[in-house]
Formats: sequence, C-alpha cells, structure tokens
Amino acid sequence: MRFFATCAKGTEGALRRELAPLRLHALRGERGGVAFEGPLEAGMRACLHARVAMRVLLELARFPAGSREALYEGARAVDWNPWLTARTTLAVEATVSSSAITHSGYAALVVKDAAVDALRASHGERPDVDPKDPDVRIVLHLARDQAALSLDLAGEPLHRRGWRAVTTAAPLKETLAAAVLALGHVDPALPFVDPMAGSGTLAIEHALAARHIAPGLGRAFGFQRWPAYRGGPQSAWDRMKAEARAAVLPRAPAPILARDLHPRAVEAARRNAAAAGVGEDVAVEQGDARELHPIAAEGTLVANPPYGERLMGGRAGEAGEETPRADAVQRRKLAGFYRGLGEMLRRHRGWSAVILSGNPALERAVGLRPEFDHRLWNGPLETHLLRYRIP
Repeated sequence: MRFFATCAKGTEGALRRELAPLRLHALRGERGGVAFEGPLEAGMRACLHARVAMRVLLELARFPAGSREALYEGARAVDWNPWLTARTTLAVEATVSSSAITHSGYAALVVKDAAVDALRASHGERPDVDPKDPDVRIVLHLARDQAALSLDLAGEPLHRRGWRAVTTAAPLKETLAAAVLALGHVDPALPFVDPMAGSGTLAIEHALAARHIAPGLGRAFGFQRWPAYRGGPQSAWDRMKAEARAAVLPRAPAPILARDLHPRAVEAARRNAAAAGVGEDVAVEQGDARELHPIAAEGTLVANPPYGERLMGGRAGEAGEETPRADAVQRRKLAGFYRGLGEMLRRHRGWSAVILSGNPALERAVGLRPEFDHRLWNGPLETHLLRYRIP
C-alpha cells in the first residue's frame, strides 16, 4: 500500500526524520509531506507516532479526470469493498486546482456518487453519507486533470491529540509546535521555558516528547471504524499501543516551565497539561515574559511571540480610537514589547533560544545573529524559525 503523510509547508524535513525510525518502506520527502509504503499497519504506526504529520492518507487510485465522466468512472472502478459496506457511513472532501472541474464541492459529489453506486451494485444497498462524523473519510486531490483518491486513516486531523481541554485565542497547532521543537533541535535533557505559553501547546508537546509519550495514545482513529481493521490490523494496533505505553518514561528528565501574563491562559495551560498526563512535568506560572530570569545555568527558551495583529489580548481600534492612530499605537506597543523580549533573551547567557517569528521587527530587537533561519508556514502566514545561542 502507498501512503502519504501530510504536514505544514516547511516542516517536511522534520516529518521525514521522525518517520525514519518507524522502519517504513520507500520513505521519501515530497512537497507538503512524506510518502512511504507498506501494509495497513505501517500507516497505523505513523498515526500513532508522528508528531509533525497533519494527516496520513492511504492512496487508492490515480487516474486522468479531465471531465465529470472520467472522474466518475475512475472512482467507480475502485474496489471499495475492503473499505466500505452498506452499514458504514462516508464523506468525501476534495481539493481542486488547474483542472477542467473547478468546484471542489462538485468534484466531491461526483466521487460520492461513484462510490455509492459501486456499493449498491455489489451489495444491493448503499451506504449513508455523514459529513460530520463518517466512518470512512475519502479524500480527492484533483490537479491538472489528474485525480488521486485516498482514505484518511486518522479521521480527525492529527493535531487533535485529545488533550486540549481549554483553548486561547489563535492557539498554535500541536503539529506545528512539534515541528518547531524538532526543527529547533530542542534537547529534552535540558531545562525548557516558554515565556509566552498561551494554552501551553509548546510546553506540553515538549513534555510529551521528553517522556516518549506517543501523540496518538490518547485518541481514536478513523481506521478503527473500517471493515478492513477487524482481525489482523486490530491485533497489530493493540500490540503497537502496548509497546508505546511500555516506552513511556515516568517523568520528564528536566524542568519544564510554561509562563504567561494572563490568568485565563495560565489556567488553560494547567488544565491542558493535566489532560495530556504531564501536569506533574509542566510547571505553570503567571508573569510577564519580559521579566523572566534564567531558571538554570543552561537550557532552551522556546517562544511564539505575537506577530503584530494582536498584542497581549488587545486589538487595534478598541476604545473608540481612529484606526490609523490605533495602528500607530499598536506598532509602538509591539516595538516596545519586542525590545523587552530582546533584553530578556540576552539575560539568558549560556542558553539557546528557539523563536517562531512572524515579524522582522522582533529579529531586529533581539540583535543577535541566529544559528539558523528556517522558513515555515503557520497556516497562511509565512514565519521564520530562528535558533539563537545566547553568548
């Protein structure tokens, strides 16, 4: 079977490195993810252990689809019997680019009709469609009149680990946080601090990795509802989870601190850490990031500072200000905040700092030359992952 693990743009290298130890066959990095091969169990293993992947797709077919008829016939020709029965529910989602078919919803409807008609022909009954919580999620990628049909093994996206009990405004996705830690070469054996923790995503993801807790241990997956899962794959999944549980360390090897100025963020981080099973590993405290002092002689400071649209919960234009004036005030506040962060970083002599920056003004405020500068995307926003060694 052929699989494709998707990831955020710029994180492909981190994903390939984390999949390599899983002994997957024909592993190769591609734009937007990593391809590999193996039995169904290989895709299941990737779902359990991949921290950076957003989805794991099992490819069913590739075929030309320059028209509605070609798309229908190609999808109808797929052997759906191992994956669908008249009692399973399904949903189809599609992305379309540079093709004769230009509407993703229409393309998804064509594939749905083909799959349903194929099942009706072989079973005499048709499965129902459930767009919200289907047993089987079919994914169509149609580009330049070439169709790729896949099944989503995870069902829910992989960033939904199952531990986020409380969220804050614009939280960092768990998968991107894991990529920041991996690309930033954050050492789990050293103390860790996030001075602007928000709901605690970076600190919690670091604690899970430091304790070798597989990211998929606390959630269910779509493939567990497939007809093909029962039997051999189910037994293999039980073994995989047992092995993953046996590998968990009893505690994190070094202190982990999550700090935030806002009481609601502090409470959210505490509750999320507890839900993730790392409440004893992550110390959460309230405080201004600019006033932070080193907690040890060496360690790693990791942060995702505000990019400029928001600063510590405020928005330009509040309190009745005119928009241009409010924007100028916001820029001055942000510049001052960045200067304070730069001064705080320079107090951490002997530490490393890994910063996800969405604003060049922050890099100027730090005033140090980064060891590396890696571009990656936080949703649609281009950001720079910077690693500094504080002299």
